[in-house]
Amino acid sequence: MDFSWTPEQQRFRQELHDFILREMPSGSERGEEGHSPEFSRKLGKAGWIGSSWPVEYGGRGLGAMERLIYSEEMVLTGAPIGYHHIAERQMGPSIIMFGTEEQKRSFLPRIAAGECAFCIGYSEPNAGSDLASLTTRAVQDGDDYIVNGAKVWNSAHRADYIWLATRTDPDVPKHKGISVFLVDLKTPGITIQPILNMANHHGFNLVTFENARVPGSAMVGERDRGWYVAAGNLDFERSGIERVGRYYPMWQEFLGFVREAKPDGRRLAEDALVRHRLAEVQIEFDVGRLMCYNVAYMMSQGKVPNIEASASKVFGCETSQRMARAMFDVMGLYGQLEPGSRRAPLAGRIERTWMTCISLTIAGGTSEVMRNIIAQRGLGLPRG
Repeated sequence: MDFSWTPEQQRFRQELHDFILREMPSGSERGEEGHSPEFSRKLGKAGWIGSSWPVEYGGRGLGAMERLIYSEEMVLTGAPIGYHHIAERQMGPSIIMFGTEEQKRSFLPRIAAGECAFCIGYSEPNAGSDLASLTTRAVQDGDDYIVNGAKVWNSAHRADYIWLATRTDPDVPKHKGISVFLVDLKTPGITIQPILNMANHHGFNLVTFENARVPGSAMVGERDRGWYVAAGNLDFERSGIERVGRYYPMWQEFLGFVREAKPDGRRLAEDALVRHRLAEVQIEFDVGRLMCYNVAYMMSQGKVPNIEASASKVFGCETSQRMARAMFDVMGLYGQLEPGSRRAPLAGRIERTWMTCISLTIAGGTSEVMRNIIAQRGLGLPRG
């Protein structure tokens, strides 16, 4: 059995890699957390975004393995894809799967052009891991819906639209009566309030809806069956290789530092304990990478990798946390120095990496929820 890439896939990867290195802005121009609308538009103009989508919707009709190669190159090179990434990873495929023809023709070409950004409107102040407990209401009023409620932990300050899960029928079991809408964030009645995370960075927001009027044509899928739309959307989110590879560019810089640094007169790389710790993390990264490959392969065969996506998500996020912890531990007290500190190695990015990694096993579905999915759907174990 041959596990190598085809010559066409190898050429695809090389062409993409060369494009990224040629067009990627310098570090000072990438924006916070890799957010560069200009770079997104360059990718879109060159036809890279949504390359696995149907040609009639702005894609190139490529396969799931090419989509994996694309994602991997973006993550491993640290390309600033934050502006369009959520829209490409989740909303585009979800619109293709559940959207109306009007929605496909309206949103997909704009996403593929790098000109449309989305945030996710799932979590609420009192509904996180138990998404079905959401209380944001959408009440029909003629051809429109009036929305009231709140969504939290989203990137609305950088988005044009919010992928909004609402309750349209409060009198049925909680997994029913949910509907999903594509909502313009400029809609009157929507307020965005910033939330600073533990790294003192504005990465999240509280979005409130006060009698916001949303057209019925913005509903994705069937009314009251939005749970299935949201579940499919989350599968696209959880299976991405960024779960395991998000810190890989930082990891490569860190390994270079370890090879040269001499805190006690000898190189860190000469310490057997350090070498063994880093080898363990590298092996785990390689395993997580192969799990992502398996998810992409299943998709290329027309299968739905629901359980495999959950396994890839939980393993990838926990591996990223172990990677961050290994860098933090090897640095010792120097790893705690913040960006701007005079003696901070690697400009203090180790401290920021450690602070941001804490939420990885919460966002997109907690590790506990993922393990329940694996146990119940994959192993057939009972609830409780």
